[in-house]
Amino acid sequence: MKYFAVFLPMKDQEKSTRYRAEHLAYLEEKQQEGHIFAKGRFTDGAGGLVIYKAVSLAEAEAMAVKDPYIETGARGYEIHEWEMKQ
Repeated sequence: MKYFAVFLPMKDQEKSTRYRAEHLAYLEEKQQEGHIFAKGRFTDGAGGLVIYKAVSLAEAEAMAVKDPYIETGARGYEIHEWEMKQ
């Protein structure tokens, strides 16, 4: 399993507020499926970060683009494979 950091920069604050419950429900579903390592918002209001667990970039991106925040245009996204060091 690989890790993919998905930055979710703010595009539309109103939409972000409106679709927050759907976004959080989607992330909870993905977490229950074992596809999320970590998630959270930036305290300065710039957006948030989700670290997905997936076998490939394509799989991680397929999950990311189904996030209601991205589907509705509330947030953009930028995805990078992340190598966790311990």
